[in-house]
Amino acid sequence: MDEIMSSAAMSLVGAMTTDAWQQTRAAIVAWWRHVRPDQAERVDAALVESRERVLVARQAGDGDGEARLVSDWGSRLTALLRDDPALADELRRLIDEEISPLLRRENSTRIGSREFRAEASGHGRVYQAGRDQTIHES
Repeated sequence: MDEIMSSAAMSLVGAMTTDAWQQTRAAIVAWWRHVRPDQAERVDAALVESRERVLVARQAGDGDGEARLVSDWGSRLTALLRDDPALADELRRLIDEEISPLLRRENSTRIGSREFRAEASGHGRVYQAGRDQTIHES
């Protein structure tokens, strides 16, 4: 069970600094609302606060601060599962099927690098794009 908590807490805190954060937060809150409706609003507020803390920690290069957040969320999840061990399978499903794919998609857009070089002279123009580009000229 410790592996589930560790993986869930690391995934959750890791997602806080990505573009996938809002989807991850919504998935966690929805799951919490399903398993502990009376705690969902507090958990949502704690997620917002934790995101602010991890962003500050990352900006300051404070790995310990980020590790404390992972530990805090691991403890929170451990307490939840201690009260109801049957939730472990649901938590694993949430991480494996909803949150991890969001993080993989987020990371896949950042993998690789592109280097562009261009030179124009006279009245020449250069248009470069790593992905989609639309140019309208009259």
